[in-house]
Amino acid sequence: MKLILDTHALIWFLAGDGRLPARTRVEIEAAGREAMVSAVSAMEVVTKHRLGKLPEADLLARRFEASIGEHGFSGLPISLAHAELAGRLDIPHRDPFDRLLIAQSLIEKLPLVSNETIFDGAGVSRIW
Repeated sequence: MKLILDTHALIWFLAGDGRLPARTRVEIEAAGREAMVSAVSAMEVVTKHRLGKLPEADLLARRFEASIGEHGFSGLPISLAHAELAGRLDIPHRDPFDRLLIAQSLIEKLPLVSNETIFDGAGVSRIW
């Protein structure tokens, strides 16, 4: 089974951060599980790191693709359909990174690993 990692879940997983619940880590690492990392997460990490908002993600920001590959995660490109749905979503959430993750989760029919309860209102299947 596949799942998509929200950006904070990815950062916390890679850092071994206790803010990621143990049961969520188990879900990500489950045998036969394929964890997907969206291209939008790469943009978010690198942009926020450049702006000084994610100093703890230095290695990830410098070696994003290699870092996720070292953990067996697969990249998920952003398609035109993902971008179109993200723009059309009639939800109050305005963060463009999150809107793209929501659209990818809905179109690909994959659960999203996130602590963002606001995603539930968009119809996303969420793991946390």
